Parts: sequence; structure tokens; C-alpha cells
Amino acid sequence: MKKQALWHPVTQMKDVEEHPLLKIASGKGIYIYDDEGKSYIDGISSWWTNIFGHANPRITEALTKQASTLEHVLFAGVTHGPAEELADRLVALTPDELTRVFFAGDGASAVEVAMKMSYGYRQNTGQPEKTKFVGLSDGYHGDTLGALSVCGHDFFSDLYRPIMPENISVQGPDCYRCPYGKTRETCEADCFEHMERTLHERAHEITAVFVEPLGQGAAGWRFYPALYLQKLRKLTRELDIHLAFDEIAVGFGRLGSMFAMDKAGVVPDFITMSKSITSGTLALSAVMTTDAVYDAFYGEFSDMKAFMHSHTYTGNPLACAVANTTLSMFDELDVIETNKPKYQHMRRYAAEKFGDHKHLGEIRSCGFISCLEFVENPETKAAFDWKKRIGFQIHRAALKHGAFLRNMGDVIYFLPPYVITEDEITTLIDAAYAATTEVLG
Repeated sequence: MKKQALWHPVTQMKDVEEHPLLKIASGKGIYIYDDEGKSYIDGISSWWTNIFGHANPRITEALTKQASTLEHVLFAGVTHGPAEELADRLVALTPDELTRVFFAGDGASAVEVAMKMSYGYRQNTGQPEKTKFVGLSDGYHGDTLGALSVCGHDFFSDLYRPIMPENISVQGPDCYRCPYGKTRETCEADCFEHMERTLHERAHEITAVFVEPLGQGAAGWRFYPALYLQKLRKLTRELDIHLAFDEIAVGFGRLGSMFAMDKAGVVPDFITMSKSITSGTLALSAVMTTDAVYDAFYGEFSDMKAFMHSHTYTGNPLACAVANTTLSMFDELDVIETNKPKYQHMRRYAAEKFGDHKHLGEIRSCGFISCLEFVENPETKAAFDWKKRIGFQIHRAALKHGAFLRNMGDVIYFLPPYVITEDEITTLIDAAYAATTEVLG
């Protein structure tokens, strides 16, 4: 028998022997269909990207139209209409301070770009000692080596530390297991003390802090208060440290506002964006920054200050055209307001369905994301033995009930396409409940 040729990401391939790969043949709206025709609600928007549904006719039309005109051209010293339009639209969507747009390929690439911009800014402005980056514990910014170096997930990083840049990890917020005994309602972001101490002690060598604003995705959607970011912005300004918001997962309406920075009332020096920007159609990411950063690279050719970074598919016309259509749909469908009753229903129904479950630790929600964290003992918040793979078992069981719900540890989360209806949200949560009952009783 021929060996499996494909090597899948973040997958122990030996698992496939016991848990066969889910082979998807097509998608339509909120559903994906396997090769036998069985449907599954795409409860995670295909890794947090597909906001307007699979095979959306409006998106497909934009892609087809652009493909018949210009599919790709190099972007160094060349420009084209879809990229220019998209850059202008992003500037119009964001605070006045964010004036410059640089395109990249995927989320991790955007983080690498922002890191290089911050570092290059210091070199070009006579601050060569500022070479370090700070990230939060349990933070996640991508799997390339630079991005990994500001992640706080040892699971992703430990093997590669000898070849990664050496940066700084700071203890971040954990509102479920708050070490200060506070609740979300009484939180004053006391945990900021760890960041405050580190920045004061090492400001002379730090160029930038990278955070996922308001919610750490790979940590199990660990939400934290805007006050933390407000304190961080104030201190980074005082100490001449760049602040970078990784909006890759939370941008474009996922937390209930167009961007998390809007909800927090904070403007960083960099934002990285990707995922939903093309409604999950094509890979595209962008970095937005300020005139101050841009100007540090601006000068005569002989000054040798230009930002020397490129990707083959930077500013790809197909991706930019689809992104422009995505942004048009936001306006025309009034997506931010239209989403509100849907995610409010999702939050209420999840609490109604799971609120009394004997192993539920916490239900947490922010915008169009709701999460269930299952624990061995809800009173002590003691987690299950990770080797039991409770969350993975629920994920697998949910497939039998027509729901695709990828777990993060023992956290099950709902992050569906925006085009889902309230009735379909009910069906999704019912399927998750049936799967959970099957695994945990």
C-alpha cells in the first residue's frame, strides 16, 4: 500500500491511523461537505478566515473577473489598481495615525515584516542598542522563527529555541485563573505589573512589544480587559517602545468592532492583519504603521535606508481584488451591526445549554467568539490530564453530529462565519453539546 504523501500541519501523523483525515470535497455557505456528501457546519470559519461563507458568489465573481484581467505581477517598482485601492481603504478604516500599508503573504509573514520595520527604524534613527522584542506568555504570532520568538507557547517554540532570536516573554493576563483573586467585573489589570517591571528595567534594549489585543487565540481564546492595553500604550509611549497589535485573528469584526484596537480605544504603532481580509479565499496579509516609521526608511538611494523585504506574491492582484470586495460587503451588509444579535444569541444559548455541565470551568465570550473550557474540577479549576485529550475527543465526536469544531486543548470554541443564522447557531451548539455528553457524560 502506498504511503500517505501529504504531511499535514500541527498534526501527529500517527493519529491518522486511528483517526482518519476528514476529506473535504466542497463548501457552500456555512457548510463544508466531505467526499461522501456529509455536511458539517464550519464552526471555526476554516481557521478563523471564512466570514461570508464558502463559495460566496460575490467573492467568486470578483476573483474570476480579476483573474481574467491580471492574475499577478511583481510588486517591486510596479503597482496596480487593486492594491492601491485596498491600501487606501485600509487607511480610511483605521485611526489617522496609521498611514502606511505594506502587503505580505500570511499572518506570520506580516509579523516578521513588523519586527523588521521596528528593528530597522532603530538602526536608521541611531538607536542600535534597541534590538529586543517582548511578547506575552501564551501569546501566538505564527510559526516562522522570528514570529515564534515573540510567542509564549513553549509547545510551539521549545524545539527551535537554539535557532530562534532570543527575545523576552512576560507573564500575561489570565482572567479565568486570576492570581490576584479578581473577577472580570472587578479586574483592574493588576497583572500589568509584570510588563511594567520588564519595560522599566529593559527599555534601553527593547524596540517593540507584540500582543494579541483583547484575546489570545491559541491560548484557548483567553480574553482580557482593555485596561491592560491602555496601560501598555501609555507606558510604551513614555519609554519610546513600539507597540504592535497582532489583529490577524481578531480584526475585521470578530470581536464586535472592526478592529480590536477600536474596542480598546488604543492606537498602536503597528497592526498586522490577515485571515478574514479575503474572507478565507486567498492568502494575504498587511502591516499598517505610522509616518514616523515610514520616514525612517525614506531617503536618497545612496543612504541605503530602503526597507529591503519582499515576497514573490506581495500585493497579489487576485487577493487584493477579493479583499476589496470583502470590505465592500462589510459596508453594504452593515456587518458590525448585523452580527450583534447573532453573537448575543450564541453567547446566551451556549450558557443555557452548558451552564450546568459538571465539567464546565468557564464560558467566555467576546463579540462573535464564544468558548467553553472543560476542567476536571470546576471548583478548583484543575485541568484534565492533557494526555486524556478531552477537547480532541469532543472535536472528533462533533463530526458525527455534523459540526466541525477544532479544539484548543480542552477548550471548545464557536467562531462561525458571519452569514450563519440564529437557528444554525442553535444547531451548532446542540451538536457540540451532544458531542460533549458523549465524551464527558
